[in-house]
Amino acid sequence: MATHPYWPRSLQLPGWTPLARPAWQCSCAVAVGAAVLAALGWALGGARGGVSRSPAHRLTLAWFLLCAGIHGVLEGYYSLWHRELPGAGGLLADVWKEYSKADSRYIMSDDFVVVMETVTAWAWGPLSFLTFVALLRRHPARYVLQLLVSLGQLYGDVLYFATEARAGWGHSDPRPLYFWVYFVGLNGLWVVVPGVLLAQAASRLASAQRSLDRAHPKAH
Repeated sequence: MATHPYWPRSLQLPGWTPLARPAWQCSCAVAVGAAVLAALGWALGGARGGVSRSPAHRLTLAWFLLCAGIHGVLEGYYSLWHRELPGAGGLLADVWKEYSKADSRYIMSDDFVVVMETVTAWAWGPLSFLTFVALLRRHPARYVLQLLVSLGQLYGDVLYFATEARAGWGHSDPRPLYFWVYFVGLNGLWVVVPGVLLAQAASRLASAQRSLDRAHPKAH
């Protein structure tokens, strides 16, 4: 009989140790960290542009700074220490042990999630911060970066859901908190928001190209 809380119940996790702190502390720590980053992105957007920056633009800044933190810290930790996770201690280990109740592929170091999280941590993390800076400074490449990062996030999340669907949704505790809130809800953000930002970036780039074509009709 399994002594751990993960699904499937037949999963073997030699060396697994329980969380050192209550689950609510893990969730609150992540929520507070995310709120601080989002608030900082929103505030910096206002400080650099005053009232000329729209709420939508400031929300975009908040999003990319939040992504930089989550990808770089949380997913960076997992990328480096996933093999030690079952017996590891500390706040970040407990956060991943708690999330693994929604997707045990993490606690078992599934090949797909390890590769996906490694790409996310070391590619989309730094690029999210670069996109934040580019948007803040109105750099000409800002929408190229926004499109690139959003497409990468969206593609990774679609694969994340699709691979679990093909596996029969068997790695998540079926209770609503773990399946609908943790697994579907949290990850669903990285489908909806990148989808919207991808469409916006594509629209802005297409508009810029139309203007260029009108100004230089014979250019290729």
